[in-house]
Amino acid sequence: MAVAERRIAQLLDSVKASTGVGGRVLKKRGEPNLWMEVYENVAETAKFECGLADAVNQSRTTEFLQSSTGRHMESFED
Repeated sequence: MAVAERRIAQLLDSVKASTGVGGRVLKKRGEPNLWMEVYENVAETAKFECGLADAVNQSRTTEFLQSSTGRHMESFED
């Protein structure tokens, strides 16, 4: 778990460096293996999504996903 947490921290740092958008990670109560990244105040959606995709590839965080699962993105507005 510690290795995954370090990789996610690297992912967040990379996203911040490339897009200027800071993120945070939430873990589902009662399911410590279910994590969600939250990025707020994304002004340039296309730039952010490209930066996020690059950071995911570079950090190799998908190595920690359970089999038959995958990352997905949802976007919300106020």
